Amino acid sequence: MVVCGDDGLAHRLAAELREVYRQRVVLVVPGSRVRSDADRSPAALASRAAGLMSRLATVRQPGTPEADDTSGGAPLPVQEILSDSPGDDVLLRAGVGRASALALLYEDDETNLRTALAARRLHPDLRLVIRMYNRKLGLHMEELLDQAALLAMPDMDRATLEASTTVLSDADTAAPALAATAVAGTSKVVQADGLLLRAVERTPPGRGEVPDSGLCTLALLSSTTADPAGAEGSEASGPQAPQLLPDDWTVASSAGRGSIVLETVRYAGPLLPARRLGRRGAPLTEVLSGRLRWSLAAIAGSVLALAVAAWLTGDKGFLQSAYLTLLDLFSIGDPAVGEPASRQLLQLLSGLVGLALLPLLIAGALEALGTFTGTAALRRPPRGLSGHVVLLGLGKIGSRVLARLRELDIPVVCVEEDLDARGIPLARSLGVPVVVGDVTDEGVLEAARIHRAHALLALTSSDTTNLEAVLSARTLKADLRVGLRLYDDDFATAVYRTLRTAHPDALTRSRSVTHLAAPAFAGAMMGRQILGAIPVERKVLLFAALPVAGHPQFEGRTVTEAFRPGAWRVLALDTADPAARRPDLASSPDGEGSRLLWDLHPGYVLRPEDRIVIAATRRGLAELLGRASA
Repeated sequence: MVVCGDDGLAHRLAAELREVYRQRVVLVVPGSRVRSDADRSPAALASRAAGLMSRLATVRQPGTPEADDTSGGAPLPVQEILSDSPGDDVLLRAGVGRASALALLYEDDETNLRTALAARRLHPDLRLVIRMYNRKLGLHMEELLDQAALLAMPDMDRATLEASTTVLSDADTAAPALAATAVAGTSKVVQADGLLLRAVERTPPGRGEVPDSGLCTLALLSSTTADPAGAEGSEASGPQAPQLLPDDWTVASSAGRGSIVLETVRYAGPLLPARRLGRRGAPLTEVLSGRLRWSLAAIAGSVLALAVAAWLTGDKGFLQSAYLTLLDLFSIGDPAVGEPASRQLLQLLSGLVGLALLPLLIAGALEALGTFTGTAALRRPPRGLSGHVVLLGLGKIGSRVLARLRELDIPVVCVEEDLDARGIPLARSLGVPVVVGDVTDEGVLEAARIHRAHALLALTSSDTTNLEAVLSARTLKADLRVGLRLYDDDFATAVYRTLRTAHPDALTRSRSVTHLAAPAFAGAMMGRQILGAIPVERKVLLFAALPVAGHPQFEGRTVTEAFRPGAWRVLALDTADPAARRPDLASSPDGEGSRLLWDLHPGYVLRPEDRIVIAATRRGLAELLGRASA
């Protein structure tokens, strides 16, 4: 695997490929980013990815009980090449001609595209994973590079062609995990067919309690520790060691042991009515202020009283009296010369009321115009809102998370200081309430109804702003679930430990976008059939979508017979038309794509035309992919 980049994502991706998938990695980084020979060593590279290592906890020493989950022994060292310009000579020196995949992670889209075109010319069937901020341009380049591969290799099949080029954005890949943090409090998620699946830890059921198995039991835990750094697991060996993909008998006989259960991420909080969530206009309470409404009500009451008085003191009917009162009110009636004194007095009073009405009408028109101008772009949080997610920051990351939360029908209130932020048009189109202001100012969080919120996501580009917002929110609601975006791993770990110690009953998560995006890029480099990885103590479970054809372990077998404890397990069946399937379980542009059936009958016989979603260990997946390629 060749990884080219100029920021922290390249190092994280190299560590993910090396530690999780046991791949040989060549890392191409700018020489100016490395200060000394010591910094260029594999040990320094592993140190720079310490946050990823602590989360996955996959580092093993020979002879430890966890070594049985490896598929190739100890991880191979990462070879590092220094180059400021990734030209043809650098790609050849990195071994692109013999590589399985190439990841281009430069922050400049033009550099990634230029390097991708050169790599496609040097190696036509190379799997390319490209980081692009311009998603529209990325889709066009994905088609162009796939066509170039097809012209160079006409015998390439459709599945290989669709998987040969993948364009990703770190914001798009991190958004599902950030959304899951707000909903479920975890980033151990896998996205498949538009669903979010999470691995949740279940404590041992008490006496007389029936355990909830979820979709299936992924693993049995040896023991759990509340390590604030996020590292879980123990050094237990033998039967008490963590067991991946256990059979039903082992689960039933594992009294007193915790488990990791796969379940779908669902929001259990209250939802706003659809008409309020989708409303894009401005309600009356926002068009006219309270004082103006009371003033207009007083004027209307005065006009009604004058009309009744004219009716009682005159010889005309009520409607005629009301009509004359309105004419006097707007100063378009005839003067009451020679008429009774009561009529003259009422006419004068109506004129005075009309003088008071004129400035109120002007003020109401101006206020309504300003309100409609503002609410055309933004809405205010409804008064009775509760159980919502407060999202701080509508930049590149925040806008993606907002879209994902609204796909899950979760009520959201956004806080943004810049009216020109990227996510403001999206919030306007979705009718999402937005509080405009600096989150560090007094009253901004209160305006977002933080005291009745379900969770807080601080996703601005400033670490200090995110931290200050979280600390302020904790003073307003001590048990609030929070997730904050912090760039530096050491700082994030220190903040996480401190907040967890200070608020033990509240859930806190600190996330780095590159930290969350690296697994998705690694899965794309392994092939789009890899959906993701979930750590289980010191081991890792991989999720993949595989065709049944070519795998004797599945073809012609029932779901129960295809299950091999400790190696792989069938989770779902893709029921879509084989011609409309895509390698990554995504939907095609015409809306057709994968339709996964999760509740599979144990006696269902797998056919060659089927495609399944499996959970597997590293060794089990390597065996399946190795036999398929053979």
